Amino acid sequence: MTATIIDGKAHAARLRATIATHVATFRAQAGRAPGLAVVLIGEDPASSVYVKSKGRATREAGMESIEHRLPADTDNATLLALVEALNADPAVDGILVQLPLPKHLDTQGVLLAIDPDKDVDGFHPVNAGRLATGMPGFVPCTPLGCVMLLKSVLPDLTGLDAVVVGRSNIVGKPMAQLLIAESCTVTVAHSRTRDLPARVRHADIVVAAVGIANFIKGDWIKPGATVIDVGINRTDAGLVGDVDFAAAVEVAGAITPVPGGVGPMTIACLLRNTYVSACRRTGVEAAL
Repeated sequence: MTATIIDGKAHAARLRATIATHVATFRAQAGRAPGLAVVLIGEDPASSVYVKSKGRATREAGMESIEHRLPADTDNATLLALVEALNADPAVDGILVQLPLPKHLDTQGVLLAIDPDKDVDGFHPVNAGRLATGMPGFVPCTPLGCVMLLKSVLPDLTGLDAVVVGRSNIVGKPMAQLLIAESCTVTVAHSRTRDLPARVRHADIVVAAVGIANFIKGDWIKPGATVIDVGINRTDAGLVGDVDFAAAVEVAGAITPVPGGVGPMTIACLLRNTYVSACRRTGVEAAL
């Protein structure tokens, strides 16, 4: 068996094109474009590249990209004042503070200061609570994209056994909540789980988000299972995921590659959340 490769780049391109169409309609109805504000502190190379990609994707979708670049020595008071100004700005529908922040800044305090209704990253505890209780809110972009990719090959997830390997607030925990909402039976595991291979072998769905290169081996995968690899790790061999792709692709029914799998969906889902936020804030019916 050779697994179907789930092409995240193609799925993301289609989602972004759909969003651009809906944004054009929104602009005609609301008289303005949805606005996404991105705050970057310092000159971290990876963060700078990511912010540039977000800005380009935002503009391509017909939205307003509002970038605030502050020096690395920016203090908490200055950053919090900027967040409060963005909270109050009617032209801003989404606020994203690029992580990681310099160590002298209070990351948790900054994230808590963002208006939950503009928290298009879905990191605020209010949005985490909304997700857990089934209320409308914003879901972190990476797990939201993972569910979309899963449903591209498994339209009905009802009753399937899923293992999420990873327990972060950004991916693992919200991923589990989304799968529960799809009526999966979900196990949240991690690198310290006892007999992890046995747990993974029972899963119809495996979501790997543990942050360790090639951690999940091919012989852990149940034949025909769907594997979503969130990991992106730099090694001497290049970028690799958390799953040993070469081995897993011979066993799984479908699998995401690294790169080109989950990654492109993250920015597409950020645009999706920003569009939805703009609709909610202006009373325009969202088409997504």
